[in-house]
Amino acid sequence: MAKNTTKVALIYDFDETLSTTYMQDYILIPALGDKPDHFWKTANQWSKDHCADQITGTMYYIQQSAKEKGIKLTKQFLCDTAKNITYFDGVEEWFDRINEYGAKHDLQIEHYIISSGMEEIISGTSIRKHFKDIFGCSYVYDDEGIPIWPARVVNYSTKTQYIAKINKGLSKTEDKAVNEYMPDDQRRIPYKRMIYFGDGMTDIPSMKIVKEKGGNAIAVYRPKSKHRKTAIQLLADNRVNFALPADYRKNSQLDHVVKTILDKMATERDLDILKIKEDKKKKMAQGKPSKLSRKLTILAKRLAKKTKTS
Repeated sequence: MAKNTTKVALIYDFDETLSTTYMQDYILIPALGDKPDHFWKTANQWSKDHCADQITGTMYYIQQSAKEKGIKLTKQFLCDTAKNITYFDGVEEWFDRINEYGAKHDLQIEHYIISSGMEEIISGTSIRKHFKDIFGCSYVYDDEGIPIWPARVVNYSTKTQYIAKINKGLSKTEDKAVNEYMPDDQRRIPYKRMIYFGDGMTDIPSMKIVKEKGGNAIAVYRPKSKHRKTAIQLLADNRVNFALPADYRKNSQLDHVVKTILDKMATERDLDILKIKEDKKKKMAQGKPSKLSRKLTILAKRLAKKTKTS
């Protein structure tokens, strides 16, 4: 029914939403001579001791650890640490399958990542090609390709600004425009056509804003794990619409729910089109004089003409 393809945004956290653990755990942290549990405990304590934002502190701690080990933390090095990332079941086939399903309903699916992880690592993943854009933490590099400063820091609260940028169709560097007024009918992707996927507490602000503005938020969790309790609590607290296992395979619960949401979006879009057509009919009917009104107008003109000639 739709003449123009309708854009839909599927927005994902990365760590423990698409990947089975933190992206740094697979290669980066071992390369720095540490184990994940010890590294995160030490990095978080460093941030606490220095009153630093946890994400900014972690970026600095990684940078310093690499320097101490004599490792050049270049973009390419970070990109290469993505090669051993393990995804939840079905993730690598998910994007093409959902795109094809959406296309049958004249829905153009766009996939985005908003992550507190490292954009350089995500850029090296096997699934990078599926995303229209990635919003993650990143470094500024010197002439030798070594990090010298955080270019971008994405934590649980700043994630929401990138949702607003997707809504308005802005790039990651358009910071001023994100707060400028834009009429709803001019926004590129309405919130009601967004689905946000996250795994826990750090995703709450993003989940909440998407859900409250008419979109859908899904808390995913590793099947048969303690994370299930966290996801169910988010559902009980009305923070999300669904709490589901992170199983992206065909015919899984997640697959069924997302396809049902897409069905609903397409149906609502078609209903909106029908309503617009009916509104046009109504306006035409209200603006068009009735037969009796037209006859009375003609008689009045004739009477006026006779009066004038007489």
